Amino acid sequence: MPHYLTVGHLLRQLQGLDPNLPIRLAINPDFPFTHYLAAEVVVRDGKAFVADDGQEGYLPMEVSDALAWT
Repeated sequence: MPHYLTVGHLLRQLQGLDPNLPIRLAINPDFPFTHYLAAEVVVRDGKAFVADDGQEGYLPMEVSDALAWT
């Protein structure tokens, strides 16, 4: 995976998924929590930004393992 994710790369990864599947951010491998994504995408200075919209809970261990964070 590239260090700087692009909209196209993200779209390619998501296009085969169920569009009703909830999506979360996995944040900080030293303190693994999941966070909601805000609904709005803001584009400024040639970059797209999606805001964190609050913390949901601890990241499941299986996800930490898949991300090689454990």
